[in-house]
Amino acid sequence: MKLLIIGAGGVGTAAAMIIKRAGKDGDWAEKIVVSDYNFDRAKEVAEKICGGGKYIAAKVDAGNAGSIKSLIKEHGITFVMNAVEPLFNECIFDTCLEEKVGYIDCAMTLSKPHPEKPFEKCGVKLGDYQFAKDEEWKKAGNMAICGSGVEPGVVNVFAKYAANTLFDKIDEVNIRDGDNYSGDDIGYFGFSVWTTIEECLNPPIVWDKAKGGWHTTENFSEPEVFNFPGGIGDVEVINIEHEEVIMVPRAIDCNRVTFKFGVPRETRQLLSFLRDLKMDEATKKIKVGDSEIAPRDFLVKVVPNPVEATMRMEGKGCAGAWVTGEKDGLKRSVYIYQISDNQDCIKKYSTNSVVSQTAIGPVIMMELAAKGIWDIKGVQIPENFDPNPFMERLAKYEFPAGIREMDSPYADMLGEKAILESLKK
Repeated sequence: MKLLIIGAGGVGTAAAMIIKRAGKDGDWAEKIVVSDYNFDRAKEVAEKICGGGKYIAAKVDAGNAGSIKSLIKEHGITFVMNAVEPLFNECIFDTCLEEKVGYIDCAMTLSKPHPEKPFEKCGVKLGDYQFAKDEEWKKAGNMAICGSGVEPGVVNVFAKYAANTLFDKIDEVNIRDGDNYSGDDIGYFGFSVWTTIEECLNPPIVWDKAKGGWHTTENFSEPEVFNFPGGIGDVEVINIEHEEVIMVPRAIDCNRVTFKFGVPRETRQLLSFLRDLKMDEATKKIKVGDSEIAPRDFLVKVVPNPVEATMRMEGKGCAGAWVTGEKDGLKRSVYIYQISDNQDCIKKYSTNSVVSQTAIGPVIMMELAAKGIWDIKGVQIPENFDPNPFMERLAKYEFPAGIREMDSPYADMLGEKAILESLKK
């Protein structure tokens, strides 16, 4: 595989470093072009952080099809990893279709709220643009893997593994994400101002078969306290918009799917305030002097860089799929998860745990694609493939999975240790 990584930010850097640390196990990528609008940043990642050799730096404009095509042709690229904000997804996705090269992204194309009832009905859903082009990709004999990060991505594979291996019947798939990060200057926005606003202020979406499928709710709805493993403990989580709710029901027969994330209350208050001031607007530009800029883009420019703050924070982040249903006639409840320590990730990959977790999914999926293990033409999601080869590689790439049997009759039969051992087989 000759790989083009578009975006030399946190995720692109982590992906390149994960492949490098894999040594010979990373030889499935014979060439890796690390590209960015900021060529100096691409050069730093390719040459200084990754050591050059098969890592090559290039300049790219992710919103310009001609720029992407030029790199594909110059380097004989066979697969493209989209590691930039979803705002650029349509351009990169369509260019890969036209050039007949493989494609993978960490998050799907953006949604648009229902114009009249945004907190009741879905408008344009996440990924609708990509799913609509499935036949075009099939006719081109090409594969696009969409939503491959950690959430969505890794947790979707967890859900499929549960459906195939741990359950006879699935009731609910509930994605739960929480952390115990601490530091004096972490700030409100995590690793991306733009993405935090997009996810948290769009209407959250829920899948409920009994209610006819997908519907939306109010922002920050249905708060609950979830106990996370690894010493993280109890975290209050709330509904936010996320792709898993769109993806899982397409591949797994279940009654309900939710996504809840641990957004601190002070962050929720700030986000609500920004929305009231219309500072969350991402497309309509305002004139400032002789220039025009979208309010959200303005915030991105003036807010202190959250990525720099995360490099100093301590603690762990946990992403996982909480699956309930039946096995052997008994009720069962299982949480399959992956935990990453922030300072450990910085030492290994030079990036924080959030982006390192995000990068592991596409790296493993690209290896499986390069080796023909995952190969289904068209627009695909991780749930459409055999999860076992992916699960087996998590530990090899230093991101092992864990499984916790929750409070159910089945918990007395199989402990957490027994389940963990089964993953190694």
